Amino acid sequence: MYRESTQIRVRYGETDRMGYVYYGNYAEFYEVGRIDSLRKLGFSYKTMEDNGIMLPVLSLQIKYIRPAFFDDLLTVVTTVSQLPKTRIQFSYEIFNEKNELLNIGNTELVFINTNTNKPCMAPDDFLKAIEAYF
Repeated sequence: MYRESTQIRVRYGETDRMGYVYYGNYAEFYEVGRIDSLRKLGFSYKTMEDNGIMLPVLSLQIKYIRPAFFDDLLTVVTTVSQLPKTRIQFSYEIFNEKNELLNIGNTELVFINTNTNKPCMAPDDFLKAIEAYF
């Protein structure tokens, strides 16, 4: 299992009139965690895209437990619990500074070859890097 943590400080513009983080921003927090976890593994979305692999989101699920507020320091824990093939699944947990669980979710992305615009296997170098965690 591959697991990484990323911290995000809630900006004022990410909150709604009630002072809560606007619900749609959690998907962006997931993206920040996902991109950061891949970077810590030694990969970047940009490099994959430059090498002809795209990773569009196939599905997104979110469950809201408690609200986050302006200026909260959030920790996004991103987990990959299954070795990817043509798809990769990420699970997320978001905690506040008190270590209270605020939100859980998951996304499923598919590896797409940009030349054919069809699903393809995850790149070999990516698989070798992530296999070390399983």
